[in-house]
Amino acid sequence: MKYVSTRGEAPAVGFLDAVLSGLAPDGGLYVPETWPQFSAEKLASFAGRPYAEVAAAVISAFADGELSEDVIAEVCAEAYASFAHDAVTPLRQLAPGRFLLELFHGPTLAFKDVAMQLLARLYDHALGEAGRTMTIVCATSGDTGGAAVEAFRGRRNVRIVAMFPDGRISPVQRRFMTTVTDDNVRTLSVAGDFDDCQAILKGLFQDAQFAHAVDLSAVNSINFARIAAQAVYYFVAAAALGAPHRPVSFVIPTGNFGDAFAGYVASRMGLPIERMVVATNSNDIVARAVEEGRYAKGEGMATQSPAMDIQVASNFERLYFEGVARNGVETGRAFRAFAASGAIDLPPAARAEIARLFRGVAVDEAETSRTILATLNATGALVDPHTAVALAGANRVGPVKPTTPVVVLSTAHPAKFPEAVYAAAGVTPAAPPVVQTQAGLPERFDSIAADAEAVKTYVRDFVKA
Repeated sequence: MKYVSTRGEAPAVGFLDAVLSGLAPDGGLYVPETWPQFSAEKLASFAGRPYAEVAAAVISAFADGELSEDVIAEVCAEAYASFAHDAVTPLRQLAPGRFLLELFHGPTLAFKDVAMQLLARLYDHALGEAGRTMTIVCATSGDTGGAAVEAFRGRRNVRIVAMFPDGRISPVQRRFMTTVTDDNVRTLSVAGDFDDCQAILKGLFQDAQFAHAVDLSAVNSINFARIAAQAVYYFVAAAALGAPHRPVSFVIPTGNFGDAFAGYVASRMGLPIERMVVATNSNDIVARAVEEGRYAKGEGMATQSPAMDIQVASNFERLYFEGVARNGVETGRAFRAFAASGAIDLPPAARAEIARLFRGVAVDEAETSRTILATLNATGALVDPHTAVALAGANRVGPVKPTTPVVVLSTAHPAKFPEAVYAAAGVTPAAPPVVQTQAGLPERFDSIAADAEAVKTYVRDFVKA
């Protein structure tokens, strides 16, 4: 299977090249030339199977022979052995027909671990085979950086620089990056917001000479392996609830749209998803695009759900590409226009494709806090602010049919946001041992301006050292 750029101006590449590159050289995002398909029988067979086995089946469909079945099975088994729950991503029933999909049982207590632990092992295998060392630069709105640092720390074939927006993430999120002392890890506090960090990252890739000199790669959700790995838990959850014999609806708290696009991928592969609700906080660019057909930046706001404080949702480009019948020229034109003006209108065909599956809803700070308290009182479940945004979205937009189960993605452990949870519910979440340990460790990070040239200099110096 080959992978093509959403902007249509880069040569097609294989799976491992797409993984190691991250971003296509024309600035687009890689997607497979065709979507692999699972039969109803295959989907039904996922019920009750170990998570790593389902993951191996999904990754094999995308790797398409580039990696042996034995290697994929070993990589997946290792990736999920460190998770604190045997089911890896267990379902918790809150009420009749409503479930939480708990995605926070990995080493950094966030859903990013599900993909990052797998991605690190794919890098290990590919780079070891090639005798190659790469430099990963990561932009994070909170959880990606910690998950990436944890997954890649100490690995001989990778250097990693994690950028986070100064003052815009929780202390617990920050410490998952800044308390790590491995020599192959550096952490940068950027004087700006996440969109600044993300723009810097894209700028690094667009400088071909720099990217080649440091052998640059990216593990943000622009990396298609992240999307493939995240699609797995949609299959697992739906199969547990009766798929393919009955459809399932999902509600996803979203910022960069990677988690939501992974659900779209699962649906394209044959999973019967009735509806996907994308729930944003006050940074509502995705909700507005889905509901109004205009993808336009607003003013970035700092909220109690910082991983969603995003006004440029990179993975939305992948959905746009599908919506315009995979027209790379049109997608490239649209997103170059968006970069210049900050707004584009979705063509009618793209709006129709999005409306076929998606609904959007924006949740403000007061409703997020009320939902944390109401969920605790009604169910005994203490949830983080990102999960609360999704629960509020589920309260407003239900499934198409009342008999369809609704799965709300719970993307982070509440202990990552103790101040917000306490302010909303008057309860301090119990801190897992890893959080208690980190609280007593010194932090190590460097501060830098929101300037691509300054970051390039920093990365060059790190590579030389």
